[in-house]
This record gives sequence, C-alpha cells and structure tokens, in this order.
Amino acid sequence: LQTLDAMDSMLQALVHSADTLGILELQNILQLLLPFTSSHLAAVQERAVARVARLADFITTYPLPQICPCFAQDVILRHQCSKIHRFTMMGKLVGQLILCCTCRDKGTRQEAAEALQNLHTFILQQRRRWPWLHDSVQQQLQESSQARQIWQFLQTRQASKIFLMFTKYLQPSDRVDIILVAIKSLRDPRAYSIKVAAHMVDVLVADFVFQPGQVLNIMWAIYRNFPSIRLVAALNSLHKALLLLMDKSTSEVVSSLLQCSPMCSDVAMAIWKVIFSEPPVAKKALQELVSMLMKQSLRKTSISTKDNPRILSLAAARTISEILLQSICLKQVVEEIFPQLFLALLFQVSFTTELMLQEVHVFWSKHQQDLITPIRSAVQSMRMLLCRMGFESHVLAIEAQGGWDALLSTQTHLNGVVTVAREMMKTPRSLRSAIFCYLAELLIVEDPTWEMIAMAFLVEMLGCTDLNEELDRVLEIFPTYLQSQCLGMPSLALRGILTLIKKPDMAKKTLVLLPYVMEQLQGADDATAAALPVLCEMLQLLERKTASLTALPLAGKLRPLFSNELDTIREFSIRLFQNTMELVVGAEKKMMNKEVWDSLLPLLLHLHDQNKSVAKASQEALRSAGRFLKWEQLAQLDGIEQGWRISE
Repeated sequence: LQTLDAMDSMLQALVHSADTLGILELQNILQLLLPFTSSHLAAVQERAVARVARLADFITTYPLPQICPCFAQDVILRHQCSKIHRFTMMGKLVGQLILCCTCRDKGTRQEAAEALQNLHTFILQQRRRWPWLHDSVQQQLQESSQARQIWQFLQTRQASKIFLMFTKYLQPSDRVDIILVAIKSLRDPRAYSIKVAAHMVDVLVADFVFQPGQVLNIMWAIYRNFPSIRLVAALNSLHKALLLLMDKSTSEVVSSLLQCSPMCSDVAMAIWKVIFSEPPVAKKALQELVSMLMKQSLRKTSISTKDNPRILSLAAARTISEILLQSICLKQVVEEIFPQLFLALLFQVSFTTELMLQEVHVFWSKHQQDLITPIRSAVQSMRMLLCRMGFESHVLAIEAQGGWDALLSTQTHLNGVVTVAREMMKTPRSLRSAIFCYLAELLIVEDPTWEMIAMAFLVEMLGCTDLNEELDRVLEIFPTYLQSQCLGMPSLALRGILTLIKKPDMAKKTLVLLPYVMEQLQGADDATAAALPVLCEMLQLLERKTASLTALPLAGKLRPLFSNELDTIREFSIRLFQNTMELVVGAEKKMMNKEVWDSLLPLLLHLHDQNKSVAKASQEALRSAGRFLKWEQLAQLDGIEQGWRISE
C-alpha cells in the first residue's frame, strides 16, 4: 500500500512539474496505465484502475494549465487548438472505466466508480470555466442534479446509465475511442458485461455520422476482433453496427473494408455476408463496389493500399468475385445493377492489363499460393456473373470463339471485347437496351482508362435491329470521339457511324456529323480510310443544293489523298472525287473548275498505278473530268495509250 501511495505521489509530481505541458504529461501517464486496466490478473487491473482514479481526483484539485474550451462542450468548435491544450484521452478513459464497472472483481469496480466520479467532476469544472458555450444557469442546475445521480448509479452498478450521462460531453473523437474499446471488449464475455459493451456500440453508432478516417478505424477494429467474437448478443450488436454504418457511410465502409482485406479473406467475407444480409444495404454496397471498380485512374499514385484507387479497384474486383462465387448476394439485387456491374468488370479486365508490375506485386505478394492472377480473376467474375443471370450458353459460346482467352492479352483484348459484345446482343432486349444506354451515358465523359472498350462494345451493339430510340443518344457523343487523340478511336467511331447510316430510320440523322467526318480526311490513315466510305454514303443522303455546297470543299480535301501510301485510300479518294464532280450545280460548278483542272495531272499519273483498282478508278475519274470540262477527247479516254496523248 505504501508503494502504491508513493507511486501516486510520484505520478502527481510528474504532472505538476511539467508546468505548461501538464496536460500532455498527464495523458502520457494515462496512456501507459490504460493497457493494465484490461489485464486478466485481477490485482494488476485493480491497481491500474486505482492509479487512474487517484490521478482523476488530483486534476479536480490541482489547476492544470488552460484546457481548450472545445473540451466537453455541447457545441463543437471549428478550430485548431494546440496539442498541449487538448485532452484527447476522455473517450478511452470513459469507455474502459465503464467496462471496469461491470467486471467481477469488487475492488476494481469500486475504483472504476471512483475514477468516473472524479472525471465527471473534472468535466463539470471545465464547463463552468466557459459558461457562454451553454445555457449557464439552467444547465448548471441540471448538471448538479446529474452529479448526484451519477453517484447513485455508481453505487447501484448501472453502467449503461452512467455511459448515457457521459455521452453529452463526448467529442467525435471520444465517441470513436469508446466504440473501439467496446468492440474489443466483445471478445471476452468473462471480463466485462457484453450487454453494456453492446449498448455502448449501439448508441454511439446510431447517433453520430463519422468522418472517413474514423470509419476506417472502426472497420479495422471490427475486422481484427470479428474472429474472436462468439457470443450471440455481441455478434448481433456488431451486425447492427455494421448495417447502420453502411446505411450512413456506405462509401467509407466499403473502402475501409477493402483496405482491411484487399484479397477478401475469410474474415472479410464473413463481414460482407453481414452487409449483404439486408437487400437495401446489399444494393448500396454492390453499387459502391462497382464505383470502386470504375476508379481506375491511370495517374501514378502511391503504391500503398490506402491511397491508391488502382489497387482498391483490384480489391473490389476480387471481392465481387468472391461474392458471386459464394452467392451471398440476392439475384434480384444483382439484376437491378447488372449493366453497371457487367461493364465495370469488363473495364476492369482492360484496366488490369495496363497495371504496373509493382502494383500487381503489392496486391498479390502476400498471396502467392493463389494461382489466379488479377486479370484472370476479373474474367472469372464476368463468367460467374453471366452464369448467375442464367446466361450459361453465352459463356460457352464466348469460350468456343476464344473470347475469354482473347481478353487476357493486350494484343487481342479488343477482339475479345467484340466477341463478348456480339454474344450479349443475343440477350433479352430490355437488358441490351439497359447496357446500351449505360454505355452511352458513360461515354458522355471521356476517360482514357475504359473509353476504347466502351466504344468498341457500343459500336458492336449498333448492329442490334431492335434498338431504335436508344440510338439517338450516340449522335451526341460521336463528335467528341471523332476528335479524340486516342489511337484508333476516330476510326472506331466512324465504323459506328457507317452502321447507323445503313439503318433507314437513322441514316439522315447522321448528317449532323458530316463536318466532323470531313475533318478526318486530314487525320491518321486509319481514320481517313474509315471516313471515305462514310462520306460516300452521306453525299447520297444530301439534298441536291446541300450536296453541291458540300462537294466543293470536300473535293479540295480529297486531292492530296490521291498520293497516299495506302491503296484503299487512293482508290476511295479518287472515286469520291469523281462523285463530287457529278454533284456540283449552279455557281459551285464554276468554282469547281479549278479543282478539276488541278486533279488532271495526278489522275493521269495514277493511270500507271501498280494497283489495278486505283488505275481503273483514275481512268473513270478522268472521263468524268472530261465530261465536266466538256473535253470530248478526255471524256472518251480508253486505256493508257490515250492517256499519253492527253498528257501531251
């Protein structure tokens, strides 16, 4: 006893001698004592709680340096107070001491009760120093009454009521600390009252909206302690807390759980099962996982799991794979967001092929025994999703065409996407329409991580014969992608436009894209080659006067293409030039004369083109030029020999 008294005196002396750093020193001491207050040795636990009680009594009589007014106030003050003025241990102290009031050892219970009584006195003292932060007269009377009540509760071991009295003085960080203490205590029903611990978790989770960092701390506590919690009452409390957190902080809970277990361990899977046990919550969780899948920024970020959306995206894909594999999500929930989930997984396959080796290593290094690589895991998820929806025949058809294998390689990836898209065109119309509309919605905003995949899929779906009003949406997005700097994107968009032109109801509507298509004649060869047949079709759709006005500027863009290295571009540009001569009328015809004269020499030279189709196109174009210029000898051009005479 003398030793313990001496220890109390020494600890109080340390706080006193710290002067302006007294609050900091006090909290350092309490931080060291707290682990011993949960000791399984009754004597150790009682002594540790007693030391806390003596220190709590000491600070009610010794004037500590000024504590920030944000401490224990009704109003949360938005400011940054100094570390030496903050009392951050309140939550941990209150949480642990209330639990100690329920332990089996009588001495520990009494010491915990005394410590709480002293803490309550200390809180009221601090509140009276800042009366303008609350209704001073009425509230002080009420607090005096509560001070008497708390002593009565302490005498009768009503720990839950004591806890409720303290909640009004708790700051957000204090609440989180109590939750963490209570969750940990749920593991051992022999040490504390599970009922009280569960009550603390229930009250604090229900009455407060947490910050993202606080949610992460809570989820880590749940994840670490979940395997050790066996009692039904404790599990029910934890399940309720999880569902409440999900309802209020869906994004933070999902992100936190992915950070706790990127590979979706058995513990994480058990937690996901709780989350997916309620259909409304399950839908929100699945939607958030889809959102995580879509956060595939190509910007290089930290390789830590915490702040790398690329690695969290991998974790989301892995989790969805396990959810589908174990069928923990109701089919109805999956059906409601199938288009978003299916396309997100498809984009994930593409994204995974772009990952840096370092990122894959960070994600996979601790699970070398798992032979399924990230990309194979994503493909497997797509297959399971389709099977879950009843599309087993589609899965087999894609496999027979080599589509799944094609998705695994960067060289054949787009071919795989096209194969999958063709099979998805055989699904019910309502589903195809939903997928198509979602693709169009996604493509409104450019995103280099998945826009090529989305466009390839959408272009393939344009071949559906029963998509009508949905097709109008794509006319709005094609201008953006015709001007895209992404390699191959303009030619892909042009392929889609050509498909639309061949649909009677859509053909004339595509004419709004004519200026953008004409610009592609000055782009890359693949875009130019794709633009020429589109322009041929569009010119036939124009009214006579409009066609004449369009043909003149088009002719000027075509002539430089006569000497292109690609045979197809030379042939198509010459044939299209021939069409423009036949379309101009009125005043444009006179202006067209110069374009036609300037084309004669290149066309004559191409009579000797090594490609016979180009040579034939040149001959036919020269005849049209002769008729346009009313040059009879040229109009009747027949063979290379006559071409020499024209040259002369």
